[in-house]
Amino acid sequence: MSESTVHAAVGRRTFVLGTVAAAGTAALAGPLADSASAASFGWSDDGSNYVVDTGANLVFKISKTNGDLTSLVYKGTQYQGYGGKNSHIESGLGTSTVSIKQSGTTILISVAYGTLKHYYAARSGENNVYLWTNKADDSVSATRYILRVNAGKFLNDEPDSYTYAPTTIEASDVFKKSDGQTRSKHYAKARVIDYNYVGWTTGSVGLYIVRSNHEKASGGPFYRSLLRHQSADGGGLYEILYYGENQTEAQRFGLQGPYVIAFTDGGAPSSALYPGTLTTSWADSLGISGYVPASGRGKVAGVGITRRNTAYAYTVGLANSAAQYWGSARSSDGYFSIGGVLPGTYTLTVFKGELAVYTGSVSVSAGGTTTLNSIAIPSSNDPSNASAIWRINNWDGTPGGFKNADLMTYAHPSDVRASSWTGNVVIGSGTETSAFPCYLWKDVNSGIIVYFKLTAAQAAAAHTLRIGVTTAYANGRPQVVVNDTWTSAVPSPPTQPSTRSLTVGSYRGNNYTFTYSVPASAWLTDTSAYNTLKIYVASGSGSTSFLSAGTSIDAIDLLA
Repeated sequence: MSESTVHAAVGRRTFVLGTVAAAGTAALAGPLADSASAASFGWSDDGSNYVVDTGANLVFKISKTNGDLTSLVYKGTQYQGYGGKNSHIESGLGTSTVSIKQSGTTILISVAYGTLKHYYAARSGENNVYLWTNKADDSVSATRYILRVNAGKFLNDEPDSYTYAPTTIEASDVFKKSDGQTRSKHYAKARVIDYNYVGWTTGSVGLYIVRSNHEKASGGPFYRSLLRHQSADGGGLYEILYYGENQTEAQRFGLQGPYVIAFTDGGAPSSALYPGTLTTSWADSLGISGYVPASGRGKVAGVGITRRNTAYAYTVGLANSAAQYWGSARSSDGYFSIGGVLPGTYTLTVFKGELAVYTGSVSVSAGGTTTLNSIAIPSSNDPSNASAIWRINNWDGTPGGFKNADLMTYAHPSDVRASSWTGNVVIGSGTETSAFPCYLWKDVNSGIIVYFKLTAAQAAAAHTLRIGVTTAYANGRPQVVVNDTWTSAVPSPPTQPSTRSLTVGSYRGNNYTFTYSVPASAWLTDTSAYNTLKIYVASGSGSTSFLSAGTSIDAIDLLA
């Protein structure tokens, strides 16, 4: 069937999420169907599905009616289909136009549904399925691909892989187990920049989705989104094409991919499949809608970044309305290189941790490399450089270091593992940061008190108080009271996502710094006495408890 085209109108092991390559995919002969013997690379038509044999150990079927993946057989074992559901885009497409084409060692299945185009590809001798999705506009809902895996194939109960638990505690998607631990599909412990693949292994079989480069996704390198879930019915692995929860950017449209369903002999998927590494010159001539080959892309390289705080990792991001990219700055000198970039003009942002400390503009042309001279971060752009009388936490754009901060990326605030959200803080105690809660809510811990002393000279002067936040829910923002005598005005709310955030594992919104000019008359003149700073959450929105108005804290300081 070479060069032909056909159309149809119609045991307990561990979860794995990682960036380090281990054993790759074995290229061995595999079954033709669930109970068939080994066969060569090719495809057939069983009447309802196109059946693709990769010529290794993998055979999969794609519905001729709607483009669902209906069967996924590896080494004779069926992995597809918990709860009788197929794997598919979003919740599945309606009647679509599905076609298949073999070009030498590549088989491509194309699915067209309105303005949406979706593709599956197989390569001879590989245990991989390559996928692309082109969402041209918002007329078709297609924000994820979900691979549905049969129950009992991979069992786990990792902290950031949710299981349906007995008690629903928020909406219909946050659950509490009998031991008090919480689970949700939202709890993605890793940011996009932290992982290349997500999946499971039994030790002898590994099943993964290797993510795409997310150039047409939104939210940047630090965004958290759905990764996987487990239930009594089976499990699901996700590639998120766009996700609206605590989203800071508008949806981008266009071709996303490839992302890869990869089977291995138990090790990690081959690093050759990783985003930024995968070479798909074999796909250049397949006619995939929106596909741009390497020759149509460019590169940005920076010789270095100066005035960095070497205690922190720095990331360089490129973004415009059409695409997003990022790369790590070398710790020794700040050198960075970002390849595979679509032509255009981008905002270039340098992040210290997750805090933007430099922005500029860069243009990229097809086939070219834009080389940038050394970038010097202005001293005033890093709030940590300001002289402070005291500071709680350091400025890095995250609540990391504060009480419960690490837990909150994969648990609900009510989780039994969380320390008390209340409790006051004493400057000079040595526990200022670890004792201060990472989140503040109007109905939970508003009014937390910071105790501190001032020298006579400090008490005789006015000072600026700064509170940095990383996101907010229901317009929650801090209002402060000093020594019960001076009260700040209620600040205006900065632009933040309108969805849930703090209860669904995400602190990544828009970093913002609130400043308060505190007059000298507000301070105590007795240098042996503690001044008090009370931080309240102001907002007329939200509901109750952990869904009342709230905010995530980056750092707090009183400037000299």
